[in-house]
Amino acid sequence: MSEPTVLMKGLGIPESPRWHEDRLWFCNWIDRQIVAVDLDGRAEVAPARDQEQLMGYSIDWLPDGRLLMTGDRLRRQEPNGSMVTLAEQKANEIVVDARGNIYLNGADFDFAGGEAPKPGYIKLLAPDGELRQVADDIQFPNGMVITPDNRTLIIAESFAGRLTAFDIAADGGLSNRRVFAEGLGPDGICADADGAVWVSAGGSSVVRVAEGGEILQRVELRENRAPFAVMLGGPDRRTLFIMTAEWRAADGIAANLERLTSGPRTGEILALPVSVPGAGRP
Repeated sequence: MSEPTVLMKGLGIPESPRWHEDRLWFCNWIDRQIVAVDLDGRAEVAPARDQEQLMGYSIDWLPDGRLLMTGDRLRRQEPNGSMVTLAEQKANEIVVDARGNIYLNGADFDFAGGEAPKPGYIKLLAPDGELRQVADDIQFPNGMVITPDNRTLIIAESFAGRLTAFDIAADGGLSNRRVFAEGLGPDGICADADGAVWVSAGGSSVVRVAEGGEILQRVELRENRAPFAVMLGGPDRRTLFIMTAEWRAADGIAANLERLTSGPRTGEILALPVSVPGAGRP
């Protein structure tokens, strides 16, 4: 496998990557931006409008093309550019299925402030506007993917070091909870056409893992580079984008976040060609 190349640098914490309308979209945390960049590195930068959080917000799109943004609440961008509140629900990650079901996750404790962890949840906002919880006891919920057939949701449980899968019912509910893979360091994730998942392995590496835990491929990054999220995109979805920033494991969470917030912008987006294309949502 070839070495990753740098598509963009000088970012805060690049997160929530999505391949949408021939560009890579992502959230540039700390600077409160939503950015769209093409494969030549030409970027369009917009403020994350009405967003009150420096970190912990994500984006996705409804089937009709309207942008959604999590954070202190769930917002939708209207065709005229205005933002409307869909739900007074604080959330971290988001994924939308082909039917318009919106899955949100989060955990109600102050991660950045060092508060003791509490189990998190997945909530569903259905197309009719009903919001309900569909999974609990998630050990720091993070990235989510939905398989192309809309029948399975996989979520990263960061504090448990595992990927967990659920069956999706006709009404959007989740059941048949099971372990997809363990022994990882999962954050943002993406899936490919063979049913494997790209995910952080902890430290400074990302892996392609099959259901059951077999590591199929591994990509090592530079020392002290944390992969915060990954996405398969490009014209044929055979480019792996790795969202990364400097992270010194020995310094602890609070010190790292303080340095990333007040210090140099070390965030980068790396691009790497792969053989199996992306599939599913996002």
